[in-house]
Amino acid sequence: MLSICGMDCCGECNRKEECGGCVETGGRPFGGTCIAAECIKRDGADTFQRMKKDLIEEINALEIENLQINDLNLLNGFYVNLEYQLSNGQSVKLLEDNKVYLGNQVEIPGSDRCYGLVADDTYLLVCEYGCGGTNPQIVVYKRRDEK
Repeated sequence: MLSICGMDCCGECNRKEECGGCVETGGRPFGGTCIAAECIKRDGADTFQRMKKDLIEEINALEIENLQINDLNLLNGFYVNLEYQLSNGQSVKLLEDNKVYLGNQVEIPGSDRCYGLVADDTYLLVCEYGCGGTNPQIVVYKRRDEK
């Protein structure tokens, strides 16, 4: 079944029963929000594509070595919500498990680590981590410019 954004999220998801489905929940899978569904319902599919393009430009403008992207994917928060160790010893998660974000993963050349990037309308997170999300470290966490 296609979703509000036209992707077959349900066909790819192994948590369909918990989700409720995009169309059935009005674009609020897992009880949270989906950046694509919210944008498309509010302003249409063309606006969502422009938002993705602007976000790609915003990420590439960070000029982080070996981090250049051409596309973003819809990612479930529970999949990308890593726990970060802060300098004061506390651990923190910065995302919401029940939201759907835009993001991507980029392998760092010559390393066993990757960049992970995730964004919604408000925040942009770039982190670096090892295999399976181990030892994640925050590279950039910032409020996004309003457009």
